[in-house]
Amino acid sequence: MCDEHTVEDDVTFLEKSGDLSRRSFGVMSMAALGACATSPADAAAVAEQDVKITTPDGVCDAYFVHPAKGKHAAVIIWPDIMGLRPSFRVMGKRLAESGYSVLVVNPFYRNEVSPVVPEGASFTDPAIRGKVVPLMQSLNATTHKTDAVTFVAWLDSQKAVDANRKIGTTGYCMGGPIVMRTAAAVPGRIGAGASFHGGGLVTKNPDSPHLSVPQMKASFLFCVAENDDKADPNVKTVLRETFNSAKLPAEIEVYPAQHGWCSLDFPVYDQFQAERAWARLLVLFDTALA
Repeated sequence: MCDEHTVEDDVTFLEKSGDLSRRSFGVMSMAALGACATSPADAAAVAEQDVKITTPDGVCDAYFVHPAKGKHAAVIIWPDIMGLRPSFRVMGKRLAESGYSVLVVNPFYRNEVSPVVPEGASFTDPAIRGKVVPLMQSLNATTHKTDAVTFVAWLDSQKAVDANRKIGTTGYCMGGPIVMRTAAAVPGRIGAGASFHGGGLVTKNPDSPHLSVPQMKASFLFCVAENDDKADPNVKTVLRETFNSAKLPAEIEVYPAQHGWCSLDFPVYDQFQAERAWARLLVLFDTALA
């Protein structure tokens, strides 16, 4: 649900998932979501707040969470097509408990404040797709860059952020391309990027995200869904070749899970494989955000 050529495929992936029926998914509580995202054993106490960030295109509503004491490396989280919502707050808070100052943004702020869908909404619902797909399509390489520059500058001005350390960024589904463009837009600040079941990373368009790699200075992690890889197995090859040519480290792995498996509130959420990907993310940030 990240790129125009994958939208219908993603509907099929979710509808065929046997992990969680749409009915039970719709009544899943945030307590259950929290149980899926276990805090680290040495979790830091955190402070959290809703913030508003002025951009060249308006005011972005976002969730900012960080350890209650000290300055820490910052991380920007770009949500999937369903936008900033409770499940992404849970993931942002969990990352903060591991020692990072985390900004989870509403990518659709130009049109609506978050959440843009009700709790329990499913992408398999035609009405929900009819709402969020146009929101996704309203974004482009230019808005991605503008937002990246703005959010990095905002983070660097926060007391909870150590501006002497590199910034990390993660993206889910449609957030994958935004992660890449963020790293290219602010190469001096972005030290690590991670894409989880990202779509549209390699396209034939002149502004394809993979073409921005030469402008980056970041280490990368690409966690690829098995069915995404089957649909276009050449993507991982192009990414490897592109990062190798730029002499940038990139870990690229195909996970035995379906598109969307890392998003806590998706029917295809796979806790075991999501935890594997999360562990790799923490290793990346620990080594690259110096």
